[in-house]
Amino acid sequence: MRLRTLTALILACLLYGSTPAVASEITRDLKTTIDRVLVIVNDQALKDDKDARRDMLRDTIDQRFNYEQMAMRALARAWPKRTTEERKQFVASFKKLLETSYANKIESFGEGSVDYLDEVVKGDYALVKTKVVRKNKSMNVDYKMVREKEAWQVYDIVVEGVSMIRNYRSQFTKIIQEESFDVLMQKITTTNM
Repeated sequence: MRLRTLTALILACLLYGSTPAVASEITRDLKTTIDRVLVIVNDQALKDDKDARRDMLRDTIDQRFNYEQMAMRALARAWPKRTTEERKQFVASFKKLLETSYANKIESFGEGSVDYLDEVVKGDYALVKTKVVRKNKSMNVDYKMVREKEAWQVYDIVVEGVSMIRNYRSQFTKIIQEESFDVLMQKITTTNM
């Protein structure tokens, strides 16, 4: 599954939420983020102000996503080999890549809804299972979350069994092995992978 398609499916979950069947703190917090995104996307006052809309979307999504966890997991074995400065730069670049991709997809996404199906918690980790329903289609989308500093944040999204982070990890590992970490950084900062 291509990353752009996967990202579009993920954004479906962020755009259209319905009342969760499981109403724990974790699911409620995720739903709150989805509801805020909906308000921003549907705000007619922001329709012609793309920059303001994107800033608001970014601020809302950033509160729920843990980009450092995402970056660390996407680099996997290459993460410990990076210096502190390289890690900071990678997290910032990866975050920007994800934010831009999300904003593009959110703004072009059609009608649909999200049903909250279940939640599994194991210590500081949780999985919130949802189903995205669009016209005559539905798909399972699971949010992997971690509790850090008393907040539950998304560190991976799995669409129909396909992990966003594993997809990135596969691409990043190949680029690092065949080229270099510097080439990966260049590709992340100059293109939409």
